[in-house]
Amino acid sequence: MKTTVVGSYPKPKWLLRMIKLHNEGRSDDKVMNEAYEDAVRAVVKDHEVAGVDIIWDGEMRRDEMTSYFARKIDGFVIYGEVRVWGNVYYPKPAIVDELRYREPLVVHEFEFLRSITDKEIKVPITGAYTIVDWSFNEFYKTKEEAVYALAEVINRELRNLVKAGADYIQLDEPAISTRPEELEIAKNAVEIMTEGVNAYVGMHVCYGNYSKIFPDILDFKVDQLDFEFANRNFEDLKLLKEYDFDKDLGFGCMDVHTRRIESVDEVRRAIEMALEVVDPKRLYIDPDCGLKLLPRDVAFKKLEVMVKAKNAVELEFGLT
Repeated sequence: MKTTVVGSYPKPKWLLRMIKLHNEGRSDDKVMNEAYEDAVRAVVKDHEVAGVDIIWDGEMRRDEMTSYFARKIDGFVIYGEVRVWGNVYYPKPAIVDELRYREPLVVHEFEFLRSITDKEIKVPITGAYTIVDWSFNEFYKTKEEAVYALAEVINRELRNLVKAGADYIQLDEPAISTRPEELEIAKNAVEIMTEGVNAYVGMHVCYGNYSKIFPDILDFKVDQLDFEFANRNFEDLKLLKEYDFDKDLGFGCMDVHTRRIESVDEVRRAIEMALEVVDPKRLYIDPDCGLKLLPRDVAFKKLEVMVKAKNAVELEFGLT
């Protein structure tokens, strides 16, 4: 068993202040990059102190998971912000031309993280289906055509990641479970994105009704499927048992939608339930999703509890 993170982590307040100053033109790119790197160092320290086995940089440079990538790919524009819910907005991309690779998407993030830690690293990147689903398509005749075009772009980035030394990549595809009628498109896109990519590939899927994508999701050509379970009271473990789950499991066992700190004992019991589905070597223990919306001290304590629970299970079953 190994512990890991899904991706995001709360940004330090001082970094948010620096981003605001940079957006207002009151600091230059060099200073902003130094701030991002310092923030990554702080995240790495948190992850290392908490004892997480496989880490990431907390997505300190990313404002959100769609437009961040769209800005770096030819063919996308950002018209402005759209309302997501309540008073929450995000800059929704639009496809207005042929999608083409222009510049690295995450390779630089990986390379910097690799230079400051000896920990194992997982590189999360939003998948083609979700980016297109959360964008306007004003160029391609069909959504399917747009998804496959973007998948080719992401495939180039994943190959470059492997060349840079990455060996564990996570495709973030939260939109998949919300549109089960388009599951075949998403599956084909994953095959395009991972073609020739010699790395361990996981796929994180949250939101939606998992029963609508089972058992077809098992046909996706990835090594690991990562689901949120804690927020659903672990009920969806029944699906994995029903359909003879045969992949590695990313086991979301910390609820990122509440500030309540789970006890070590309740997380330990959850991990034991997961071990009824997969062998310990196939189990990757993580939060349900990214931790960025939580206060930093809460996010850190949740990671601490997760690691302690994993260690307790290993001791109980003699897995150390």
